Amino acid sequence: MRMLSLLVALTAAPAFAQPLESIVPPGLEWQVSEYGFSPATRAGDFIFVSGVVAGYATGEDGKPAEPTDAAIEAGFERAFGRLEEIIKAAGADWSDVVEMTTYHTDLPRQGRILMAVKARRFSAPYPAWTAIDVDRLWPDNGFAEIRLTLYAPNR
Repeated sequence: MRMLSLLVALTAAPAFAQPLESIVPPGLEWQVSEYGFSPATRAGDFIFVSGVVAGYATGEDGKPAEPTDAAIEAGFERAFGRLEEIIKAAGADWSDVVEMTTYHTDLPRQGRILMAVKARRFSAPYPAWTAIDVDRLWPDNGFAEIRLTLYAPNR
């Protein structure tokens, strides 16, 4: 009986397997060509969005802005704007987000600012969220990175 169940499972699996779909909004092709990753990948009904870095704006002198609360909020707004571009290119919206992971170089300070920016996009039922404090991010002006998982059956 076990063998029959295994045989059925193995022969049925290809019927349910779907190819991965790379999601690359216009203007983000450089992520694929220069770094070899997709801004997002659809796997069946799930969409996995690569981390988007929130960073301090760079001035004309090439140096990042001072790390004020306003500069942190502006960096989060830019990152959420990029995330929204990717989500829309995938045919989804903020209500499809089921999980968010954030990485922070100063979680106690950035966490409260992120929560305010995040509140402008999410409503109940809220996605799961894990926030992790890290030593540093790339690029050097990055202070947080936001990664998403969406459940969005093809509509």
